[in-house]
Amino acid sequence: MAKKMMILGASALQVPAIKKAKEMGYEIILVDYDPEAVGFALADVKLVVSTLDQEEVLKQARIYQPDVVITSTSDGPVRTAAYVNEKLGKQPDLAYEDSLCATIKSYMRERLRECKVPIPQYYVIHNEAEFQNAVDALQSDMIVKPADNAGSRGVVLIRKDAATGKTNPEDTLAVYEYSKSNSRNGVVMVEEFMEGEEVSVESMTVNGDTTVVTITDKMTTPPPYFVELGHAEPSRHPVKLQEQIKEITKQAVAAIRLQNGPSHTEVKLTKDGPKIVELAARLGGDFITSKLVPLSTGVDMVGNSVVLATGGKVDLTKKWNKGAAIRFIPGKSGIIKQISVPKEVYEFPGVEEIVLYKKAGDHANGTKSSNDRLGHVIATGKDAKEAFERATQALERISVNYEEN
Repeated sequence: MAKKMMILGASALQVPAIKKAKEMGYEIILVDYDPEAVGFALADVKLVVSTLDQEEVLKQARIYQPDVVITSTSDGPVRTAAYVNEKLGKQPDLAYEDSLCATIKSYMRERLRECKVPIPQYYVIHNEAEFQNAVDALQSDMIVKPADNAGSRGVVLIRKDAATGKTNPEDTLAVYEYSKSNSRNGVVMVEEFMEGEEVSVESMTVNGDTTVVTITDKMTTPPPYFVELGHAEPSRHPVKLQEQIKEITKQAVAAIRLQNGPSHTEVKLTKDGPKIVELAARLGGDFITSKLVPLSTGVDMVGNSVVLATGGKVDLTKKWNKGAAIRFIPGKSGIIKQISVPKEVYEFPGVEEIVLYKKAGDHANGTKSSNDRLGHVIATGKDAKEAFERATQALERISVNYEEN
């Protein structure tokens, strides 16, 4: 009888993990709230259930009796997987209590502070009064973000007037309401704004020992929303700084007590040294681990994460050192009239993939979160600089026209 694997999430980003599990001979039980999720085409059992509904997922797990319950690139399902595995009596790679610290920013900040991991000054906000007190207390510009969400949703920068040190009360209240509306648990974080470039760290932990596979440089939109518009690896930062980044990442992973599994850690490079932005006990999204890491290093982090979840031995040895990059197509607010990609762009040197998420007639919402991006270009090169330049050249040839108001 074939072993069974329950995978929480059936979106395009989960498909590589689903395929790997099928290659390994597992019967696949897929869970997703979207009945049209693309991964369902690969399912042996299709369950249209929210991956955040812990009790319903547990109920289905007791019915179908999977040998393994995992997720791949989504934050919320990390909690559900930990919860279900504990209830089923399986050895947890991440205890449910620790999964809260890996997925809810307020819990994460508290745990990292307790473990003396470098982080920004922060406040956990439950109401308007607490929010205003935090705004008054912080002497610097600040980031407001949901305690429980991802993909840059609800993340906004508030700047203080350089002369008066104050903010506009009406503007700040609107920011609070916007951020709160994007928080699943209604809790908001207010943190000092950390000046500096940002990187992400792609790691794998085996029996409590964390290996950094690569460091990814990031490109984001200007303030106030900070939507990620590009990634390139390997990082071009100095070796000494990269060692500091690796060390702080390992401290953060140890703090949340991850025993086995992948992690994706975002780090800000401040004048006071690297500080943790966020940590996720999952694979990096935005096609970082599914596309960029194997293109730049030859390491199959998706496959390794599935193998590790089944108790198998992973191979994190780098096969080569090349450049890989992704550029996302930003959107403007309005109805899309046409998106066109000239045929010759597909033949540009190093271009690996061009994918459009939107089509003519779709509504674009500007670029306030990752969901607002219109598509992407992935390219390779001899190093990160060449790969990023190639992806940018291809992106610049893609035209997006909008209907006139």
